[in-house]
Amino acid sequence: MLELHQFELSHYCEKIRLILDYKGLPYRKVEVTPGVGQIDLYKLSGQRQVPVLKDGAEVIADSTAIAKYLEQRYPERPILPSDPKQRALCLILEEWADESIGLNARKAMVGAFNQNPAFRKALLPSSTPDFLKNLVEALPREALDVLSVGTGFGPDAVKAARQAMQQNLESLSVLLQDNSYLLGDEPTLADFAVAGTSMYIKFPAGNYLNIPGALKDMGVPGLADNPAYALFWAWRDRIYATYRKVGIPSEPASTPGSRPTSINID
Repeated sequence: MLELHQFELSHYCEKIRLILDYKGLPYRKVEVTPGVGQIDLYKLSGQRQVPVLKDGAEVIADSTAIAKYLEQRYPERPILPSDPKQRALCLILEEWADESIGLNARKAMVGAFNQNPAFRKALLPSSTPDFLKNLVEALPREALDVLSVGTGFGPDAVKAARQAMQQNLESLSVLLQDNSYLLGDEPTLADFAVAGTSMYIKFPAGNYLNIPGALKDMGVPGLADNPAYALFWAWRDRIYATYRKVGIPSEPASTPGSRPTSINID
């Protein structure tokens, strides 16, 4: 069976999960736990980022490389158009989704985390003690802004990311006005890339992800709930309802007592 070494909250991993589900390929999720050790995943793939797909003796890293591998190895239910121009446009849209939506969505979510106490509280596991939930909810926005600046997620960066996402969502809404999918009547890699990388702007409802229940269907205010983007979110909900499977559990990457694996989220 295929093994997806992943981080549940990685939107690039979600892109691959959507593709695997669309192609009807059974797989198991192997959760890579952040920590001090980086040896296990590095030994497997030669790098430390997720997603990494293991298919027998084949090991493929990077979401785009994995998507292309799956298309070549499992051509049923293709995700790349056969027409050369449509295929080129599909790959351009996928790259744009990874670089623009993927990066700006993350910054916009961090901004919402800083500004919205309910968002901060929803990110915590349900097992978190009430006193700690209340402490996180009560953290002053000014303190969080100061901490964010040093990591590249300060107010200016968040503002620019929100503006970029507004333009992205407006453009996508126009593209979807007369089409079922971004490139026509059938979904392609472009659709799954856009749907997956938009996860940080609005988490999908339903039991698609192993995340705190309060996060499901929650999103960045002004982007996830803006009526101007309703067409896009309805399209994204349809992608999930039609193709995404629910309830696939994650397995730990290492046995108890072994060294945890540290990752960077791809």
